[in-house]
Amino acid sequence: MPNPPIGFFPHIKRRCLQVATNVTEQKHHVTRETRGRNLGLCRGFRGCTVWLTGLSGAGKTSIAFELEAYLVSRGIPAYGLDGDNIRTGLNKNLGFTPADREENIRRVGEVAKLFADSGVVAICSFVSPFADDREMARKIHKDAGLKFFEIFVDTPLAVCETRDVKGLYKKAREGVIKGFTGITQEYERPQHPELVVSTDDCTVRESTQQLVALLEQEGIIPRSLRDVDQLPELYPSEASEVDELRQEAKALPALSISTVELQWVQVLSEGWAYPLRGFMREDEYLQTLHFNTLQSGLDVSYRENHSVPIVLSASEADKQRLEGEAAVTLQHEGQAVAILRRPEFYYQRKEERLSRQFGTSNPNHPYSKQVYESGEYLVGGELSVIERIRWKDGLDQYRLTPNELRSRFKELNADAIFAFQLRNPIHNGHALLMQDTKRQLLERGFKQPVLLLHPLGGWTKDDDVPLQVRMAQHQAVLDAGVLRREDTVLAIFPSPMMYAGPTEVQWHAKARMNAGANFYIVGRDPAGMPHPDKEAYPDGNLYDATHGARVLKMAQGLDSMEILPFRVAAYDKSASRMAFFEPQRKEQFEFISGTKMRTLAKTGASPPDGFMEPQAWKILATYYQNLPQA
Repeated sequence: MPNPPIGFFPHIKRRCLQVATNVTEQKHHVTRETRGRNLGLCRGFRGCTVWLTGLSGAGKTSIAFELEAYLVSRGIPAYGLDGDNIRTGLNKNLGFTPADREENIRRVGEVAKLFADSGVVAICSFVSPFADDREMARKIHKDAGLKFFEIFVDTPLAVCETRDVKGLYKKAREGVIKGFTGITQEYERPQHPELVVSTDDCTVRESTQQLVALLEQEGIIPRSLRDVDQLPELYPSEASEVDELRQEAKALPALSISTVELQWVQVLSEGWAYPLRGFMREDEYLQTLHFNTLQSGLDVSYRENHSVPIVLSASEADKQRLEGEAAVTLQHEGQAVAILRRPEFYYQRKEERLSRQFGTSNPNHPYSKQVYESGEYLVGGELSVIERIRWKDGLDQYRLTPNELRSRFKELNADAIFAFQLRNPIHNGHALLMQDTKRQLLERGFKQPVLLLHPLGGWTKDDDVPLQVRMAQHQAVLDAGVLRREDTVLAIFPSPMMYAGPTEVQWHAKARMNAGANFYIVGRDPAGMPHPDKEAYPDGNLYDATHGARVLKMAQGLDSMEILPFRVAAYDKSASRMAFFEPQRKEQFEFISGTKMRTLAKTGASPPDGFMEPQAWKILATYYQNLPQA
């Protein structure tokens, strides 16, 4: 009988025979239930195999690795088994004959079964063109009592060819590669897959969400871990609702709030502190103070990161006057801004709060001073904000909400969003860190990384550079092309600054995570400051400069964000530019401190060439030179 033509293979049931006869399956001492209780952050056995099949270039690997990242970030163990990776190791002795293809899939099926049995979600991305081979992989799992999900990534051949970064289709059409699936090798489409995914008209993230929905339905992913497409905002979108709230507020007793408390109203109302829906009640306050987390809905096994109390203070007289009311109007400078519903009053133990949040109860700490001056009680409750908070200072166009930022990132086709928090002017060392982060992300395979340049816009201590000056300085950096406007979003983060070091930096990261960022750049001594008692520690600082980055990497509830500690940058005198510090030639580097920078600016002296973009320096110097003399 002559050999069958390429692309045609009789449908013969293939079997792998057991060769070794002196083997006996050994039973594990650890049950699947025990693994489920102790593996990952989400309790319960979740081991299964997700099998992505489709043509080369269909998008299988991209979806597999996106799903892997999604699961791992939520505490669900997962591992991607990719066809190319397997063929460079375990299956490096196999080619592409029908028999080798069968053995390739058999081995992978067995490996995936072991991963799944251990409680891991095995995500396999293989062309696997033959229906019998895929059915064999399914049977391996069925016989072991494990779930198996066949996902057909149904991307048209023409689209796959346009994505041919490896040049395989071109070589197949030229006859260089024989038996290439889709060209000279038949691909047997799945007849009854658990899911069909198309990638030619949607993003990788959108395609992956279809798998997430399937795994939710199958109980692999708890619904409590679901991403929220639109964060709930606590102010109305319709003018008629605004009028109704205004009328309601007029009839209610009022409580006056400070400007910093109004900033917290804005933070809550826009969704930065989601899932909080108002000022903390006592249980939420205690969770934050003692655990730096909040319980996530009904799923007690998962906790949201939340490290700072967001609370509203009240005096003894306020408590006596308002306790028992169904709702209270919050007023700022005589204007109604929100309604606090079902208010709960509880005593504020100020020293305990400060010691846990700041590591000191020293009254000279700038935020502690505000706490000591606040009322004896705290009052929590859900908020109905009358309308979106606007400050009318010429900067409101930069105050983008988390939902607006998510939309902006989507418009830019961002596949990675890296956030940079700052409360100081940008020098070229900062720019170097952001440029280097983008380079690293591109090298990791991301196509469109976008920078969220996100200066803090709430209250800061008196000797910090004001927001108006910082925003003008940041714009000058963008105008000069030091950072690319095309892939940078400059926006204001409305939170007040607390100077709470490693505790506060978790809040900064969590809020950016709510805005859609999945990478966060953290440097030395984030949210730090000198100790109010300069003799307290040898270095004179309130916090260890390395602790912020280290705590972020370990913090619970920040799993969907990757923390990127940056390398130390300093002024390289030999090259007249900012560069990453090299200890072996430390004498050629100069560290230009904030104190030195301020002295240069106040005296009209220029910094070394290459330290800061000239126009940005001019804006900063003008500010310092116009300050009243002490």
